[in-house]
This record gives sequence, structure tokens and C-alpha cells, in this order.
Amino acid sequence: MKFTKYHALGNDYIVVDPKDLGRKITAPDIKALCSRHYGIGADGILYGPSKSERCDFSLRIFNPDASEAEKSGNGLRIFSRFLWDCGLVDNNRFSIETCGGDVYSTIHDSGKLVSVEMGIVRFTHEPDGCPDICRESISLDEISFDFYRASVGNPHCVIPVEDLSPVLAKKYGLSIERDSRFNNRTNIQFVKVIDNKNIQIEIWERGAGYTLASGSSSTASAAVCHALGFCGPQVSVHMPGGVIEIGIENNFYTTMTGSVCKIGEGILADETLQSF
Repeated sequence: MKFTKYHALGNDYIVVDPKDLGRKITAPDIKALCSRHYGIGADGILYGPSKSERCDFSLRIFNPDASEAEKSGNGLRIFSRFLWDCGLVDNNRFSIETCGGDVYSTIHDSGKLVSVEMGIVRFTHEPDGCPDICRESISLDEISFDFYRASVGNPHCVIPVEDLSPVLAKKYGLSIERDSRFNNRTNIQFVKVIDNKNIQIEIWERGAGYTLASGSSSTASAAVCHALGFCGPQVSVHMPGGVIEIGIENNFYTTMTGSVCKIGEGILADETLQSF
């Protein structure tokens, strides 16, 4: 099976074209590919392109535990770069269907920089939930956090803090992800406001764990900080892997811009998939 691997600020994905697999992808396939010791190693699988009735392309996104993600900002930038590398798109805006809603991508700098219109951020995890931003709290052992829900097509829990470190995400991320108040688990961002145009975040991704960068996390965090009056409509989101630029328009319609790097491509041996 042919595969192609990219990273977006250290958040790495493997692109699997359905025609190169020759059959439907399975949970063991996904776990084998993402394993950093027994496979190629990745933060997720981008399975596409596939046909779409309403968009130019369709994409399915899988976490390393084989659960399906509704949307991934970094994944979408990588997939857009893959389409560019394959000669399937040019510099014109094109659309991608995901389980978390349709997005629009634009390629810059020969694929090295990609903008994705992530759509409207809603401050609820439920389709019929209250759209107004609402502070909630969660207690874990000896500590309590205030948090805000956000959805970019996938669920986020944004936690403003004054002292930010990777320890917060690594220590509390899994417990918050699996808290019973989140019906379909959640992604977690601990965020520190630097100034009106800059924030810094540490990320725990649902189904993937501690992550160096995340496009949807950047989008959700910037939108929450803007809604709370901490930041303006243009926000630079600083992460361990690098910086993503978020633009916020009326009704919290968001556009994310960040870099993509191609790592390489190759052929996966059959025995790798057979071992899982």
C-alpha cells in the first residue's frame, strides 16, 4: 500500500488514498499505520480523496485509536497540500466535505502555506445548544478549572490559565477528555493570553493525546478568547510546534492559515497490516 506523510507544525498525518488500499480501511489498519514502534507513526490518518455530492472532495479523518474525528484543521491543511502535490487543485479556492462540515481551502506558496475556512465556531457541543459563550467549571483531584465549550465541527474544551506548561495538558488532558459531561469526549486546550493579538496554548487531542499543534484547537481557542474580549479578530496562536494565524469574522466565521511540510512517501509492507 502506498502512503504519503506530512506534518503541520509537528502534527503529523499519513494520507491514504482509497484507491491505493484497494479495500475499505479498518481499525487494525489505522492502528498499525499510526504506531510509532510497529508502523509508520502518526497523529492520525487522512483517508481520501473520495467523491462528494456537494463538494470538490471528501475526506475522512481517523485518530491513532481508530476513532473517527469530525474535523482537523492541520489534517485539512495537509490534505489540501496532498491534493496540490497530486495536481488535483491549483491556487483557486476549493471545497472539502468532512464529517464536521464543509470547508474551503486555498493554497499559497506552492503548497507550503494553506488557508482553510473552518466555518462558524459555536460555543456549545450540542446542535441545539445555547450558542452564547458560557463559563463552566470542572474539578480534578486538588484543582478546579473554569472552561468554555466550543465546536468547530468537533468538540473543544478551552481552559484559560495564567501559568501555562505542557504538564497541564499531559496531567489533566485524559481525565477531562473522558469526563462524563462530554457526550462524545472532547479536545482540550489550556490557553494563556499574551496580548490582544497573541495567545499560547497546550493541547490534548481526543483519541491522540498530547499534541504539538492543532488547527481546530487554535481556531476554538482564538474564538473563545475573542468572545471573552481578550483578543481582537486577528489572533496568532503559539504552540510547541509553531504558530497558526486565525482570522475571525462576523458570527465567528473563522479562517486558519498555517504551514505544511511533506515528509515523504513509500510503500507499506503487507506484513505490517497483518500483524495487527
